Amino acid sequence: MKNFNFASLLSEPKSRTSVATFILTASLIFGFYILGTAFYANDLKILQRSQMELKDAEKCKNRCRPPGSEVLPEGVLAKTSDLEMRPLWGSFDNSSHSSRSVSLLAIAAGIKQKYLVNNIITKFLENDFVVMVFHYDGIVDQWNDLQWASRVIHVSAMNQTKWWFAKRFLHPDIVAEYDYIFLWDEDLDIEHFNPGRYISIVKEEELDISQPALDPRKSEIHHQITVRQKNSKVHRRYFKLRGGGRCFDNSTGPPCFGWVEMMAPVFSKAAWRCAWYLIQNDLIHAWGIDFQLGYCAQGDRKQKVGVVDAEYIVHLGVPSLGGANHASNESLTDHTSRKNTTYADDLVKLSNSSEIHAGSDRAEVRLQSYTEMRIFYRRWDKAVKKDKCWVDRYDMRKER
Repeated sequence: MKNFNFASLLSEPKSRTSVATFILTASLIFGFYILGTAFYANDLKILQRSQMELKDAEKCKNRCRPPGSEVLPEGVLAKTSDLEMRPLWGSFDNSSHSSRSVSLLAIAAGIKQKYLVNNIITKFLENDFVVMVFHYDGIVDQWNDLQWASRVIHVSAMNQTKWWFAKRFLHPDIVAEYDYIFLWDEDLDIEHFNPGRYISIVKEEELDISQPALDPRKSEIHHQITVRQKNSKVHRRYFKLRGGGRCFDNSTGPPCFGWVEMMAPVFSKAAWRCAWYLIQNDLIHAWGIDFQLGYCAQGDRKQKVGVVDAEYIVHLGVPSLGGANHASNESLTDHTSRKNTTYADDLVKLSNSSEIHAGSDRAEVRLQSYTEMRIFYRRWDKAVKKDKCWVDRYDMRKER
C-alpha cells in the first residue's frame, strides 16, 4: 500500500486545480453559512420584535381609553373633575381642605322660596357638603345677601327642571369625587333632618338609592311608601290591603317595594352613574324614571333602595314651574323678625296659600309630564325588545 504524499499531489496540475476548487467551494459554503446565520439571527430579532410589538399593540388595544384621548399618553389624562373652587393666583392649599366634602347637594331654587332654600343650604353647609344651586327663574343676584352665596355653585337657566340641570351639569365624571348626591326640590322643611346622621344611616344600611321619610301630618303625600314609620330606622316596603294600588306580601316591585319618590332622592356614586344615563336628555320632567331607578341599585333593589325614617322631612308640595307662585318674596330678615309666629306657622301658610295653587300654566306642566312619561315607557319597551344581550333582573311589566 502506497503512502499518501500531499506534496506530490500538489505538484500535479490537475490535483492543484481540484484542491483549489475544493478550498474555494468550502470557503463559499462557509461564507454563505456565516452570512445566512447573520441574516437568520437578524430575521429572528425582527420576528421577535414584531411579536413583542404585536403583543404590546394588543395590550394597548385592550386598554379602556376615553374616546378622543387615544392620541395622548395615558398618564396625562384627567378623567374626572370636581366642584372645588380654585384661587386665581397662588398655590392651592390642600392642608386647608383636609376635611373636604364627600357629598353634594344639588337643589332647584326660585327666589320666591328663598326662606326655605336658605334653611336647607345652611344646614347642609354646616355638615361640610358641596352645594350647587339650580336657579330655574334666572334670578341669582338677589341671593347675594345670604352668607353662603359666594360659597356655592350657581347655575341659572329660565324655566328648566332640576332634571334638565342634572343631565347637563352633574355628569358622573364631574361629581365622581362625591360619595353621595342629594338631588332635591326646594319645597322641603328639614327641621328634623340632619344630613350627617342621614349619611351614616345610609352607609350602615348599604342603601344606594334612598330618601328621607315624610312627616304624614304636614306633608303632601303621593305614595304611602314614603310616609315615616314610627320606631323604625329604615323601611324598604309597605303594605296596602284595601283600595286602589294594593301592596301584598308577594308584591316585589315599585311602588310597594324598593322605591323612592323624585322630590328628594339620594344616590350613591355608583347608583348616580347609572341614573344619569337613565335620565333622558329631552324628557325634562323625568316622569316614569322613578319606577326604573331600581335597576341602578348596586344589587337587589329590595335591599339597596329604601326610605330613612330616623331622619325625616316635610314635603310642602309648593308648585313652582308653571305655577302662578305668589308665595311670600320678602327678605329673610323680614320673615324671621315677625312676632307671634313660629317657623312651623310660616311653613303651613306657604303650603296652604290659595295663591300658590293658582295658575292655568300648572295644568299644562302636568299634562306635559304625563306625555313625557308615556314617551319614556314606550322608549324603554322598545329598548328592551331591541337589546338581545340585556338580561332583565325584574319583570317590570308585572310590577308597574
